[in-house]
Amino acid sequence: MPYEPPPYLASLTLAEIAELVAQRKLPPVEGWAPQVVGESHMVIAADGTWFHEGGPIRREAMVRAFAGLLTRDNAGHHWLVTPFEKLSIEVEDAAFIATDCVRADDALVFRLNTDDLVIAGPNNPLRAAGSADNPALYLHVRRGCEARLNRSTWAQLADIALAEGAEDNGWQVTSQGATFTLLP
Repeated sequence: MPYEPPPYLASLTLAEIAELVAQRKLPPVEGWAPQVVGESHMVIAADGTWFHEGGPIRREAMVRAFAGLLTRDNAGHHWLVTPFEKLSIEVEDAAFIATDCVRADDALVFRLNTDDLVIAGPNNPLRAAGSADNPALYLHVRRGCEARLNRSTWAQLADIALAEGAEDNGWQVTSQGATFTLLP
């Protein structure tokens, strides 16, 4: 069955976005207890490119499939988990890249480089890092993994924040009842 990416984010209502998020069926990696632990020989570069044994993975469907198996433990190590194996994967910065952002009703919605949609809120907080000269914003995606907002997505979020009075409220935004600062 061919892959059909979600529609243009800005054209969707929050209810439509929530339905698309609910339809995404992820493997139940939390319930798996693989006996084999090893090395995947994979790297997720800071720009979101996935590599295996030094070569880029060019099939987007493979990247989406692997991304559904990705977790990060409390020590910050990333893993690809299957029912039979738990394989380490090197992540240079964040496991995902946020490539689009819109305000939909009371929510901030992000599209990732894997076409996943994430609604920021109490379960998916935004985190500011870096410095004033080199800020970085991260969105919790799932299972400990984060997405770094790319430059254009950061600019989209800054435009939303400015339209909502960021200069007067200390550069904060709200989504689903949670408040997040955009300043490191």
